[in-house]
Amino acid sequence: MPDLPEKRSVLADKAISQGPGIRLEALPEGHLLHVMGATTTEGLEAHLSAAGIKDSAVRPAGYRQWFIAGNDMLSKALIQDFSNALAGSAFVSDQSHGRVRIGVSGPLAAQLLSKGTAVDLHPSAFPEGHAAVTLFGHISVQVARTGACDFELVVLRSFAQSLYEELEVLAAIAGSGTGQSDVTLVEKGR
Repeated sequence: MPDLPEKRSVLADKAISQGPGIRLEALPEGHLLHVMGATTTEGLEAHLSAAGIKDSAVRPAGYRQWFIAGNDMLSKALIQDFSNALAGSAFVSDQSHGRVRIGVSGPLAAQLLSKGTAVDLHPSAFPEGHAAVTLFGHISVQVARTGACDFELVVLRSFAQSLYEELEVLAAIAGSGTGQSDVTLVEKGR
């Protein structure tokens, strides 16, 4: 039998970058579902619960579009059950293989992200739970605020390494306040 390609995390070799006020890390490549249709965030949350899909965040991604993200991989059967539950009102597209999640956190996270996007990330304009599809430099991303000082970026797989490396440079500058790097790399196991 011929060797088949194995799915490998595109950012598997990237260490966590951490410095004063900033942390940058590749998040687990769990599940990312793109839902399009006539439904609501609350309706999606109810369908997720009924399908037994736990620990997922539902994030707006445009008019009648949402991303459902989580750390756990979902079986095809579970995704199909969820899709069947939404039949007639929405469509589900599994994007887990094509998109990567990156975490940016710490008191300087919003400052770092403001260097690459025009989205106003001040907590009064972009509170916890909000998400926006925007550009970071020339790369299309979805930015979501997941905590007071925590953000998650969702990017197309082919742009993930480029975005991560750009964020590493910006983290080094933002973390020091002097333009000098004070950011250290932390092993994957923490």
